[in-house]
Amino acid sequence: MNRLQRQITLASILMSLILTHAVNAASSSNQQEMSHAQHNATAAHRAKSRPLPISLGPRPYFLVQDMDPSPLKTKLEHCANSRRTFRSSDFSIGHRGAALQFPEHTKESYIAAARTGAGIIECDVTFTNDKELVCRHSQCDLHYTTNILETPLANKCSQPFSPAEYDPETGALIKAASAQCCTSDISLAEFKTLKGKMEGSNARATNARDYLQGTPTWRTDAYASRGTLLSHKESIQLIRQLGAKFTPELKTPEVNMPFQGTYTQANYAQQMIDEYRAAGISPRQVFPQSFSLADIKYWLTHEPAFGKQAVYLDGRYDDPSFDHNNELTHNPSMAALKASGVNIIAPPMWMLLSVDDNANIVPSQYAKLAQNAKLDIITWTFERSAPLNNDGAWYHQSTDAVIDKDGDKYESLHVLATQVGVKGVFSDWPASVSFYANCMNKY
Repeated sequence: MNRLQRQITLASILMSLILTHAVNAASSSNQQEMSHAQHNATAAHRAKSRPLPISLGPRPYFLVQDMDPSPLKTKLEHCANSRRTFRSSDFSIGHRGAALQFPEHTKESYIAAARTGAGIIECDVTFTNDKELVCRHSQCDLHYTTNILETPLANKCSQPFSPAEYDPETGALIKAASAQCCTSDISLAEFKTLKGKMEGSNARATNARDYLQGTPTWRTDAYASRGTLLSHKESIQLIRQLGAKFTPELKTPEVNMPFQGTYTQANYAQQMIDEYRAAGISPRQVFPQSFSLADIKYWLTHEPAFGKQAVYLDGRYDDPSFDHNNELTHNPSMAALKASGVNIIAPPMWMLLSVDDNANIVPSQYAKLAQNAKLDIITWTFERSAPLNNDGAWYHQSTDAVIDKDGDKYESLHVLATQVGVKGVFSDWPASVSFYANCMNKY
C-alpha cells in the first residue's frame, strides 16, 4: 500500500469514527428528549387528576360556633383551631356542585365543589332534543335555573311564560306566573348558549325578567354572573381534571318514552354509562344513581362493573302507603333489595334519624333495617335548608323537636356518620361536610 492509499484509508476510518460518535450523541439526545417528554406527559396527566388545594372558608366555623356545648363541639373546635391541612374526602359529595352559592350544575359550581373538598361530584343527567346528555337537575327546569326566558329560545319552550294575574279590585294573586322549558325542547348547541343562574323563580312576576329574580334570600347571587352550562361529556372531563370521582344521576324523563319514537329508557341508561367508558373512566370511579329501581337493575344486568356500585335513591316517601319505619310497608324490603344486587341505598337524611325519649338524635328503624341487610348508605342533602331557626325543615323533619339552629346540623351529621354509618353525604355546600370528614379522619 503506497503512501496516498494509507492516507485515504486513515481519513476514511477517522470519518467513520466521527459519524459514529455523532449518531450515538444524537441517539442519546433523542432518548433524553423522549424521556423528558414521557416524564412531562406523565406529570401533566397526574396534574390533571390531582385534587385541588382545599379552602373551606368561614361556613364550617360558623356552624361550630353555633352549636350548643357538647363533646362534639369541643372536638370540632379543637380541629378548627389546629393548623392541619385539609384534604378532599369521598365522604363529602358535591350536590349539583356547590349549589348553596353557585348556579347548580355549572362549571363554576363544580370547581367550587372540588375547592371545598368534595371527593365526589354529581352531574344530574338528562337529554336534549338531539339526544345529547347534559347536566341539569330536572329535564324541565330551564325556566328557573337558566336565562332561557330572556333569549330567543324562549319561543321553543313547552309552555311559554305566562304572567301572574291579580284581582283588579283586591289586588289578590289569582294565578301564579308560570313557564316550562325543557332540555328536550332544544338542541345541545342551543343549550350551550344559555347561562346558568341560581335556582328560583318569582311566582308573582308579570314579566319574564322579574320571573327570573327568585333566588331565595338565604342563598346568594354573588357568583351568578357566570354560569357555564355543561354537557355530560364535558362534566366528565372537568371532574376528572379536578381529581374527583363521579356520581351521575339518571333523571326521570318528563317526556313520553321512547322519545321521538325510538329513544328508549334503556338507550338513555346505556348512553350515560357509554360516555364514561369512552372517556376511559374506571367503573370504580363512578357511582351511577337513579330513583328508578328499573334503571339500577338495567345496569346490574348490562353493565355489572358499574352496576355493583349504583346508588338506589329511595324516593318512596311520596307513597302514602309507605312508612319508612315500618318494615311491613317496604316493597321491596331491604333484604329483597340486597338480594336483587343493590349494594347502596340513598334516602333523605330525615329517614335515617329519629329522636328518642331523652331528646337524643338516634338511628331510625329504617336505618337499622338497611344496616341489617348490609346495604351501604349514602344520604342527602346537607346545607339545603333555609336557616333552621326553630324549624327542622324538610331535610330535618324527623328531628324537628331538637333542631332549632344551624349548628345542630353537625349533631345530626355525627349520628349519621358514627351510628348510622353512612358512606357519604350530599351537600349543597361541600365545605361543611369536608370539614367534619377531615376532623374525623373520614376520607
